[in-house]
Amino acid sequence: MGDREIIDLSSDDESENEKVIPTAVKQEPDLVFDVKQEKSSNKGELANRNGPRIHSVRAAVDDDSDVSYASAICAAPLTRQFWKAGTYDDDPASKKFTLQNVKNYLHVHPMFLHSNATSHKWAFGAIAELLDNAVDEIQNGATFVLVDKTSNPKDGSPALLIQDDGGGMDPEAMRHCMSFGFSDKKSKLAIGQYGNGFKTSSMRLGADVIVFSRHMSNGILTQSIGLLSYTFLVQEKLDRIVVPMVNYGFNSSTGSLEILNGKEHFVTNLSLILRWSPYSSEEELLGQFSDVGSHGTKVIIYNLWLNDDGNLELDFATDPEDIRIAGDVRKIDTIPAWRETNEKHIAHRFRFSLRVYMSILYLQIPESFHMFLRGIIVQPHNIADDLKYIEFILYKPQVGGTVEATVVTTVGFLKEAPRVIMHGFNVYHKNRLILPFWQVVNYIDSRGRGVVGILQADFVEPTHNKQDFEKTSLFQKLEARLKEMTWEYWDVHCRLLGYREKYPVPKAKQAELNRKSYLVDAKAANENAELRKRTMRNTSEQGSNNKRKIYEQVDLHNSKKHAKEENVKGVGISQNMQVIPAPAEQVLDQETLTLLDENQKLQTKCLESEKIQEELNLKVTDLRSKIEAAREQQNLLLAQLQLLDVKDE
Repeated sequence: MGDREIIDLSSDDESENEKVIPTAVKQEPDLVFDVKQEKSSNKGELANRNGPRIHSVRAAVDDDSDVSYASAICAAPLTRQFWKAGTYDDDPASKKFTLQNVKNYLHVHPMFLHSNATSHKWAFGAIAELLDNAVDEIQNGATFVLVDKTSNPKDGSPALLIQDDGGGMDPEAMRHCMSFGFSDKKSKLAIGQYGNGFKTSSMRLGADVIVFSRHMSNGILTQSIGLLSYTFLVQEKLDRIVVPMVNYGFNSSTGSLEILNGKEHFVTNLSLILRWSPYSSEEELLGQFSDVGSHGTKVIIYNLWLNDDGNLELDFATDPEDIRIAGDVRKIDTIPAWRETNEKHIAHRFRFSLRVYMSILYLQIPESFHMFLRGIIVQPHNIADDLKYIEFILYKPQVGGTVEATVVTTVGFLKEAPRVIMHGFNVYHKNRLILPFWQVVNYIDSRGRGVVGILQADFVEPTHNKQDFEKTSLFQKLEARLKEMTWEYWDVHCRLLGYREKYPVPKAKQAELNRKSYLVDAKAANENAELRKRTMRNTSEQGSNNKRKIYEQVDLHNSKKHAKEENVKGVGISQNMQVIPAPAEQVLDQETLTLLDENQKLQTKCLESEKIQEELNLKVTDLRSKIEAAREQQNLLLAQLQLLDVKDE
């Protein structure tokens, strides 16, 4: 399996005939690693090293007398607050790896772990990165990912557990996971692509992370354990990132685990892991595989960061079924009668509730895959189900006259509008939510309030933290078009919520909308008439006296999946819910067809009545709110009047 156990995350520019080979040295208390360059004629081994660009720091011991399996509680970083943890004491006394006769040798300093993690401004964004790794494993048979609170057995402090039953990682894949810039996700559907997410996300959530992974390939089972510890690097003042790993292989003939990398190297790495991880013995480490199954990965992040108030940034206590961001529940500035509706809305709660955020994180999840949070399944939520007066708008972004993609955007009012002040677009990329409720407009006089959209924009590239998009010309065009969509939709539909048309739709634009709406309705009517004719022909051919009547409501728009360009519905147009007969083994006479026509007319009237009733209810709610505000103003004026009377006396 090779002789790379302690990974030095470095990059170099070596000649073809030179190779850096670590010298076996005795492990001293100060953990100084001395790397000596030697020549090697083994070109095959050299090519293998040049491929992944990972340098081995092989520290062996002359004997086992200085290696202790006992492990005290590992010291925490100098500060437990993430945004203050970037200070690194890199004085001349820092422990260094010495290299001789190596040209242009580059290595990754431990400070990079922290600075790289600062790309995640939001803790939930970091958790989402780890969830992406599990979701990408669906193609390898993963059926679940669980997120939960666990504890550090050395000191009882809370830790974050993320586990899946995907394909797991063999030793080489584990090395790549712990290194920078390696990604073997070649699928176009894979969310991860930069090979950086694990490091940025884990270091953003806590100072240290330990990974357990079991992998089965060609009948060979391996178990790997890797430790990425910022605490270790800071406390030991190392000048580059060092990651201890131990690897096991299952011997089917003996039914036992065997060390893959040689006893000397294994003992050194195991000693480091036991000193700086939450586990004090090899038995405890291997016990973490008890619930992994034949394949899968378990990630435990410990020494979790604190917020500015000195509390854990991740709040496990407020809700035993959720994980929250401590102190991030903000009150919404709106009229008192509407405040509760806004504060309970998903558009507000996702910012501090991990359960809510996970429910909208992926546009679609296979039924065979489940996400668990604190032991309870997370039910996926489609934001489109929260909308009313829905429209589907076709957008074709172009560059140099070439269409880059075809995007259907779902736009509508939130069902609670106008009582909610939220608005914005939820932009997904490869099924993953990148921008939740992205506010492309700042509404004035309520213009745009309550308008929400959903779209998948695979034609623009997300930033490496997957919380925004690269500011390319395509993205800027998308932003401008979504702004236009918001205002166009609002101007056409605002009166359905009781708002006055402060920005009337131009007559030419309204005529075009009505014309398109008429064409859509006419096409639906023609399809329905043609279906009736076919039914009548079937009736005459069958000649049966059976007069059973079976009715089905069919949404002709959805059945044909019309992608209506711009706002093709218009205002006051029915939902085109057609009542048509099912042609299966039934005889329908002319009287039945007449009843169907009358039923359809009644259905249309019912829909119109329901719409009018909803509009009236909204107006009543709005008036009640205004009356309540007027009463409060009246009470205030009365109080001021009484105060003036007292002063006059």
